[in-house]
Amino acid sequence: MRKIYASLLSFAFAFNAFAHGDDSHFPKPQDIQIKKTLITGNVYLLQGRGGNIAAMTGPDGSLIVDDDYKIVSPKLTEALKELGSATPRFIFNTHWHGDHTQGNEHFGKDSTIVAHINVRKRLLDPPVIFGERIPPYATYALPEITYTESMSIFVNDEEVRAVHYPNGHTDGDTVIIFTKANTWHLGDHFFFERFPFVDLDSGGSVQGLINNISRLLTQIPADAKIIPGHGPLASHTDLRNYHSMLNETVKIVQDGMKAGRSLDELKKAGLPEKYKVAGSGFIKTDFWIETIHRSYSKN
Repeated sequence: MRKIYASLLSFAFAFNAFAHGDDSHFPKPQDIQIKKTLITGNVYLLQGRGGNIAAMTGPDGSLIVDDDYKIVSPKLTEALKELGSATPRFIFNTHWHGDHTQGNEHFGKDSTIVAHINVRKRLLDPPVIFGERIPPYATYALPEITYTESMSIFVNDEEVRAVHYPNGHTDGDTVIIFTKANTWHLGDHFFFERFPFVDLDSGGSVQGLINNISRLLTQIPADAKIIPGHGPLASHTDLRNYHSMLNETVKIVQDGMKAGRSLDELKKAGLPEKYKVAGSGFIKTDFWIETIHRSYSKN
């Protein structure tokens, strides 16, 4: 069995324990804060403990993209109430991971949840993640509207468009576009200035991620506001730099693989110093090297 590094193992314990009802690894609800950032007009970036949330408010009701861990739900409800509506009319899930979907349990009885068909499949029968399998989601916490390629919701004089980008972070990733607001939520295809988590056991692929970012760079306007899955509000330049980092680090590992170096040798060699910050987040350098090696070995 492949080695899982301490940072990932710590996250895994917290992720899986919380999924099974143990919140001892998380802060108390009263200690959680929601940071609100106005992006443009009536579109906001909300940040709690997990993945970034986009929120749009207006006379037709609110719409959010992702809903964080369930322990964040009470504070997220308060934040949404301050913006005009405590209960979202619509919720998009960008993919299945709990730091983006556990809030479905809180909001699902009153909100319409929308996602790619593979997200519903994963939440009905969650795959193993970090060595453990989490329980299936309750029926009311599942997406009730699904799609295979794309769809749009027209609300608050805005077209909110959802587009599936296949086999990147997972096999169910969606990018959400607020067309008039020129704002794009990339989900976990984009970790701002950090190495990404590519969930190979959920249909993800390093090359697929790179291909999807390449495609997005040609589609996203230069002046667009970009919401990463994790990290601050970003620009087209930030996404381009992220893409370069992916390409450069993958080439280093691939060149080592072609030269016959083992995974342990590749880890020992590491990556250039300029990627030290990229490896300081959730995904450490050793695990990113291992992910690249495993992804391309499968191919």
